[in-house]
Formats: sequence, C-alpha cells, structure tokens
Amino acid sequence: MMAKKLIVSLLWLWALSYSCEGLSRISLSKKKLDLHSLRAASSARRQHFSKNLLVSDSGSVGESDAIPLSNYLDAQYFGVIGIGTPPQNFTVIFDTGSSNLWVPSVKCYFSVACYFHHKYKSKKSSTYIQNGESCKITYGSGSISGFFSQDNVQVGDLTVTDQVFIETTREPSISFVLAKFDGLLGLGYPEISVGDVPPIWYSMAEQGLMEKKVFSFWLNRDEENVNGGELVFGGVDSKHFTGQHTYVNVTQKGYWQIEMGDLLVDGYSTGFCADGCAAIVDSGTSLLAGPTTIVAQVNHAIGAEGVVSEECKEVVKEYGDVIIEMLIAQTSPAKVCSKIGLCAFDGSHSVGNGIESVVEMTKEKGSDLICAACEMAVVWMENQLRENATKDRILAYANQLCEKLPSPMGESTVSCNEIGSMPDIAFTIAGKTFTLTPDQYVLKVEESGQTMCISGFMAFDIPAPRGPLWILGDVFMGAYHTVFDFGDDKIGFAKSV
Repeated sequence: MMAKKLIVSLLWLWALSYSCEGLSRISLSKKKLDLHSLRAASSARRQHFSKNLLVSDSGSVGESDAIPLSNYLDAQYFGVIGIGTPPQNFTVIFDTGSSNLWVPSVKCYFSVACYFHHKYKSKKSSTYIQNGESCKITYGSGSISGFFSQDNVQVGDLTVTDQVFIETTREPSISFVLAKFDGLLGLGYPEISVGDVPPIWYSMAEQGLMEKKVFSFWLNRDEENVNGGELVFGGVDSKHFTGQHTYVNVTQKGYWQIEMGDLLVDGYSTGFCADGCAAIVDSGTSLLAGPTTIVAQVNHAIGAEGVVSEECKEVVKEYGDVIIEMLIAQTSPAKVCSKIGLCAFDGSHSVGNGIESVVEMTKEKGSDLICAACEMAVVWMENQLRENATKDRILAYANQLCEKLPSPMGESTVSCNEIGSMPDIAFTIAGKTFTLTPDQYVLKVEESGQTMCISGFMAFDIPAPRGPLWILGDVFMGAYHTVFDFGDDKIGFAKSV
C-alpha cells in the first residue's frame, strides 16, 4: 500500500512542536519531484490496488489534535509519531489506503533498510506489552514482515494506550532503503487490516480521545510554502478551507470508497462515468488514477503526449462507420462490440479487459486488444454523438484519441508553456462539481536538471463489479480539504485555502 509513494531524497527540518488553538504543528520542508520516482511509485500503487480490489470482491477544532505533515514533493506526505514510554520518534506516512501501523524493529538484522531508519526498542519502553504473532504485508514494490507488539502511541498531543502495531524484521525492497520515512500509519477501515488489528483512529475513539469521530487532511500544494499540510484528529481546522463541506456516504468499507459521477473536461461530459463510477479517496496515492477511456480524453484535451495503439486505429478505420450507425440505431453501447464480433458476450455485457490491455498486453492476446479498443471507441463515439458531431468529425476524434493513450508507465507529459490554456477538469460528487485547474492537476518534476510537466492523471482499469474505479489521490486532496467521518461513514470535501 505504500508502494507507490515516491522514493526520493528529501531534506527536512524538524522545528519545535507547539500548541495553538488545540493544534500541534511541526514545520517541515520539501523538495522537487523527479520523473523516475514518479514512474516507479505510480506503477507500484496501480499494481497494489489492482491486486487487492480484484481479490476482495463542521466547525471549529475543539478538542481535536493536529499532526503536521511534510509535503513529500507534492506527492507524499508524512509526519512524526512517538511509540513507547518515553516516546521513540518515527517518521511515518499517513495512508488512508491501508490500515496497519508498522515501524522497523531493533530485531531487524538482515535488511539493509533497517540500518538507515529509526528502530523500535521494546526494552526501552516501560509500557511495552509482548505479542509476538508473526505477520507479513505485500506491497507493489516489495513486502515487509515481522511480528505484532503492543505499546502506547503518541500522535500529536494524543496518547493511544496499548495500540497493536507491527515491528518489521525484514524490509528487503530497495524502495525501503531509499525511503525517507521509517514506517506507515494506516487510516483505512479495519476490513483491510492485516491481523484484524484496529486502526489507530478506532483506538482513539474507543479510548475517548476525540471530540468527534473524524479526522481531516489539509495538503498544502503551495510550492513556495515549506509547511506541507496538516492532519487533524477529532475535528477540522477552519483556517484551511472555505465554505461548507459536501459529504458523500462511504459505499464499501475497507478503503474509503464512495460513488462519483461524470468527469467533465472544460464543462463537457466524458460519458464513461455518467451513470456512476466507484472512487477511493487515498492520501497515499500521488496522482489521480482512473479508467483509461477517460484519461485518453483528458490527454487529448490538455495536449498530453501518449502512446499510439495500432489496434485502436484499426478498429476505428474498419469498424468506425458500423459503430456509429449502430449507436444511431439505438443499439445498447454495451452490446455493440459483441454484435460486430470483436468481443465475447456473456448475455448481459461485453467482456473486455479494459484499455490498459491495449498498451500493456502482448500480441498473443490480439483478440483482447481489439475488444478493449472497440469498447473505448464506442464510448468516445457515443459521447461525440451527444454533441451532434458529424460522422467525419467523430471518426477523426476517435483516431486522435488512439494516439493519446497513457503510457504503460502511467505518466503523460505536457508542455509547461501551455498550462495557461489548458481546460479545467471537474469531478461530479454528490451532485456537485469539484473543479481542478491546470495548475492543480499538472505536476512539475525534475529530469536531468530540467523541469518537466506531467499530467496528474494516470490510467487505472478495474472491471465490474468493483469498477470502473477512480483513485482520488493527493492531486485532488490538495485542492479540496478532506474530512474522513468514521462516525457516520462519510467523506466531506471543501475548497482548500
């Protein structure tokens, strides 16, 4: 779950902690993002969610507590917690896409990563309680293994007693060697917790440490501001948002999953999620990940470079006219590709492997490639028909999108000089639109001493019934202050300031 986190060097300064209006803050600094790390992190996060999703079928702060966050290159945020009595400090990722707390153990002897990070020493804690049950967590970029222990955990000014966590004894991946954090603090639901261990927010609530059963994120995207953001347990900080939060119910516990609607490009529908898509709100994912059918449309609209799919272009050339005629004749879009023989049909819907297949699958699976390309083309053409486009314009548009598919590595470059002319992109959630401007969805990264601009959208395809799916990561959460309400199982969004 931590796999997609960007693994790059980061210079950080730890200032004195102080209390103000019930909040405890730590000032941290940040550094620019590099392209290599972005590619590795994005790919690993996509692998993690693909595997796990397919397997698993307000007001003032009050008595809340704030955790300072470092902006890990506008893509990764972390802060400091203490474990034991007296507290032993660890830098951890606060990740709503996982549920366990883990840090390296002093008993980690054979993993190089442990020698570069702080290690928990149970003998130095007067509140340590032995557990010893072994465990293992597999991420996209590697795995960690160790055993459960129990001790007090200090989060800001709050002290959670007898919290079960993982002492890692093996961290074999090079990712953990290079990481500038020691461990991870999961903020997902208990349903995805290894060992059925209650996440730390659950323990806080059980011990009466929070005024409200919520925690909230403010992720600072200001490149000139060294303050990376803030995580508040028990409430919200009204200084970091404007207006009222729009709330949407959690539809499936585990990840923080909600229902979202259409995605709009410059006010126009992309069509694919018009009837609804699932979305996961994940503080541990750098970018916005969504169905490639839509990401290709976004790439086209913002002038992003893409990968040319010959299979896609062949479908448009040979079957484009037929697809348009069938759509005009009111043939169900889900049945078009099966009726023309490009996809299998199971009686209720066409069977394809998603657009990711088009850019990643091998030639031996050519029929699947053609099916996936056809399913995309149907969505694109149907959308153009709604705009009353001519047949020639529809075919030309679909052919252009065949040249704008996201690369297998996930990232798509854009011109830094064209950011000012790019369209706004808007998500529809709870009947309201949440707009991202080009400055918010384009990331600036370093590559060989040069600044490159990367689209904040990456391709990610999960089939029904769990998909189509979006992952609303730091790009979205940076624009919208986010409240995770586990008392009423809902998430709220308000414009960040």
